[in-house]
Amino acid sequence: MHDRFPPLPPPSRDPRLLRAGEALAENRLDAAEPALQAWLKLHPQDPYALRMLAEVNGRLLRYREAEALLEKALAIAPGFDAARFNHALMLHRLGRGEAALDEVAVLLERAPGNPSFLNLKAAVLARLGDYDAAIAIYAGLLARLPENPRAWMSYGHALKTVGRTADCIAAYTRAVAQAPRLGEAWWSLANLKTHRFSDADIAAMTATLAAPGLADDDRLHLDFALGKACEDSGDHAASFRHYSAANALRRTQLRWDADANHAHVEASEVLFTPAFFAAHAGQGCAAPDPIFIVGLPRSGSTLIEQILSSHSAIEGTMELPDLGGIARRLGEAMPGAGPSRYLAALAAIAPERLAEMGAEYLSLTRIQRKTDRPLFIDKMPNNFAFVGLIHLILPNATIIDARRHPVATCFSAWKQHFARGQAFTYDLGELARYYRDYVRLMAHYDAVLPGRVLRVDHERLVADTEGEVRRMLAHIGVDFEPGCLAFHQNRRAVRTASSEQVRQPITSDGLEQWRNFEPFLAGLIGDLKDTLQNPSSTTAAAQQKFA
Repeated sequence: MHDRFPPLPPPSRDPRLLRAGEALAENRLDAAEPALQAWLKLHPQDPYALRMLAEVNGRLLRYREAEALLEKALAIAPGFDAARFNHALMLHRLGRGEAALDEVAVLLERAPGNPSFLNLKAAVLARLGDYDAAIAIYAGLLARLPENPRAWMSYGHALKTVGRTADCIAAYTRAVAQAPRLGEAWWSLANLKTHRFSDADIAAMTATLAAPGLADDDRLHLDFALGKACEDSGDHAASFRHYSAANALRRTQLRWDADANHAHVEASEVLFTPAFFAAHAGQGCAAPDPIFIVGLPRSGSTLIEQILSSHSAIEGTMELPDLGGIARRLGEAMPGAGPSRYLAALAAIAPERLAEMGAEYLSLTRIQRKTDRPLFIDKMPNNFAFVGLIHLILPNATIIDARRHPVATCFSAWKQHFARGQAFTYDLGELARYYRDYVRLMAHYDAVLPGRVLRVDHERLVADTEGEVRRMLAHIGVDFEPGCLAFHQNRRAVRTASSEQVRQPITSDGLEQWRNFEPFLAGLIGDLKDTLQNPSSTTAAAQQKFA
């Protein structure tokens, strides 16, 4: 095939760039980043250095920065397949699946059977909800390359989502057998929640963890998996040690600014007043389609989603990144940095822009809607930070706040290794602060928009399932359907850590699991003291401000 791109120039052999490459290969990002930035000041058109700096940003979860660098590299060298692959990956991680597929199509035009390109295409298709196509690609890849443990693991992820649990376990087990040091494969088994490790599995993981030369990512995944294994076997002290080690290591890999998050809550309280909402009444997009389920991870939101999506008028999708993207783009025109820039833009926004943003959200999420049901669920928990924005751009959307016991929520989130995001969950002190800020912000919205958000307590939902289901459906404005009580029979794809749990009848077994670890949680319990002793005090204080 004639190559439509000009040939790539050879990479520089300059020792400075080579040293930066060595640092990147050894994951010494603190050395690689400044070296690459210095090189690019002298050689701003070097596509290889641009790709390397994008790799640094990608590893630090700075996906937008990485995407911009890769876009520049491809403008300089459009035939740079490695940069195009990374660009497609960043687009995928930013939730821009259709754009990612366009980039993968270019790559596959040049190399139709490339397993890395096909694997990424399958991952993007899965993210877009086309699981049949994704599973078919994985199956074809593994028929050709059966000794590919990461492909087996990705195949397992797709099988898990569609509820093929036995096949999923077989795929993960194949990955572990081929690569016993691949910590993510062990964690994938643990993350099924219903899977139990054998004594031989635990011994194998323990031996691997003690082996020299283990990469940090493999180490933290193994510690998370062993934390789950020891918890299941009743050794809670050992479980807590493994969870602690895993979280401490993961925290070193992430950026999280608790002060900036707190400042965002305060800035939201300043902007979103009853007078501000009254001034914008009747604006926004009138469509009632979205049902936003917000809260903290591991708060019972997947159960609510599974129940509601068992209704004939409601479609379940996934944790959609689109609302956060709209807020981010709105804020990009404003000076400064941080999560609250979009608030400054909102303060002076034209009425027609609110309707445009609501319509934009519906357009962006349309690809996730596979049925003709009139309503759909966006279960991104972090959208609680954007309740004010939701109300302005989609005033008729439903907002449900999934709430669970504070310690149970925080401890469950701390035990969970998230594929990406949720950087606040890897330190118990930071988690408690985030939880307090969340409660404070939701209390503010209760005060300035009374009745706008429906709060659903997980414990009450377990104790009186039918009563709470009827209450949710009435709030949404649809009739009760008995199928919502048989949610565990719903065969829809579920893309969260709770996927296997919500395919079983409701149970109270997990409500008090955190108490097994109570001797180790004194700091967390102390940090959450106010929300535990007087959970309504925050709401009362917020209401008093506007009395």
